[in-house]
Amino acid sequence: MSLTGAVDPAKRGLFPLRRRSPRNTTMNMTEGSPLALLAVFALPLLIGNLFQQAYNLADSMIVGRLLGANALAAVGATGSISFLFFSIFNGISGGCGIVTAQYFGARDDRLVCKAIANSAYIMIGSSLLTGSVAFAMVPTVLAWMGTPAEILPDAITYMRMTSASVPLIAVYNYASSMQRALGDSRTPLYFLVFSCFLNIGLDLLFVGVFRLGVFGAAFATMLSQLLAGAGSLIWAFRRNPYFHLTRESLAFDKAIAKKTVRLGLPLALQWSLIAISTTALQSVVNVFGPTAMAAYTAGNRLEQLVQMPFGSMSMALSTYTSQNMGAGKMKRIREGFRDSLLAMAVLAGIMSLVMQLWGGSLVGLFVREKDVIDLGRRALQITSCFYIFLGVIYVCRGVLNGVGDAVFAFVNGIVEIAGRVGLPLLLLGITAAGVWSIWITAGVTWMLAGISCILRYVSWRRKNISGNA
Repeated sequence: MSLTGAVDPAKRGLFPLRRRSPRNTTMNMTEGSPLALLAVFALPLLIGNLFQQAYNLADSMIVGRLLGANALAAVGATGSISFLFFSIFNGISGGCGIVTAQYFGARDDRLVCKAIANSAYIMIGSSLLTGSVAFAMVPTVLAWMGTPAEILPDAITYMRMTSASVPLIAVYNYASSMQRALGDSRTPLYFLVFSCFLNIGLDLLFVGVFRLGVFGAAFATMLSQLLAGAGSLIWAFRRNPYFHLTRESLAFDKAIAKKTVRLGLPLALQWSLIAISTTALQSVVNVFGPTAMAAYTAGNRLEQLVQMPFGSMSMALSTYTSQNMGAGKMKRIREGFRDSLLAMAVLAGIMSLVMQLWGGSLVGLFVREKDVIDLGRRALQITSCFYIFLGVIYVCRGVLNGVGDAVFAFVNGIVEIAGRVGLPLLLLGITAAGVWSIWITAGVTWMLAGISCILRYVSWRRKNISGNA
């Protein structure tokens, strides 16, 4: 599992002879080649993202083909609001992972175990709170969004089922975030793949056989998440020695909880602001009618694939940075940043070339209408020029979130919401950009966010890494 040899806590006296220590699955990222470590850690994350995307497509196909366009629209109508509520919860999960990874990097086994236990308390509390608020607000929020009356009942049903499943999803997120913090990105992948296949099977059963409608689709997701989360947690307790918690570890630690919330809340705010900004830009897209909406949707699907390797590397970089921050190896953080930035630049160049040359053909995989394909092709030619800034955002986000820079998370979210809300108004008001303002806004927002990320990283580096950094 480790390129440099896994940390064996049993040899350091954490787990005495009272029990046999299981096979260790942790990865020490404070030694060895940064790029090699990041690549090994990021690959399972990328595979998991691809499986998740494949499941999303399959789920949409099942709902759309078996239940019809209105049911698919009802499920789709909940996407942005689900992203908003889950971003709050996922931010707290990120804070838990950062704290645990820092203690692991510092080789403080006692605090690692306490962080694992206290993270469970925080995740349970935050998921119950988030799920309850979302459940209560569903009808009001969907009405605010102008959800059509003919799909509103199904949308409310699906969103309320999703809200009720938040504590169940928290179980998987908790287990996977703790395992990744300890350098294990493979185990969460196995259970994610299991969840995806199980979800598709349950969709076909509940929707196709039992005819439970959108309720069945939501229940399939809830059940598959519960089983995947329970399995992942049981596996962690059986195979990872850090989950063998003592009475001391299980005691509530106010300092650890405070640190986790202090790091997690800015992440939650960052993702919430991004969710709000994407919703605002979607409202601009809707003004230009069905053709622009179809081209924008197809382009988004393609650019979600582009961002998958960026996001996987960013998550790997966050764990790498947190461990090295805990170990006090600040120059390794600089090395990881440099190597990741070079890798992202190469990847961005390749992806940009693909979109410039074959963007129209790729849009044609989603639609047949020539006007949509032409619009989508030219749109991708605009946004792909800015992919390098997208790579910069993900690299800086991985490092700065990993060191616990709370100010960065807030500033990054503000820049994105300002770009996606302000730029369309500016472009439509004083230029003749018209429909192209949609994609100019996306690209320029990435550029502004990327520049702000670099400036924040340079500022942090000057303060924390001495010498020729």
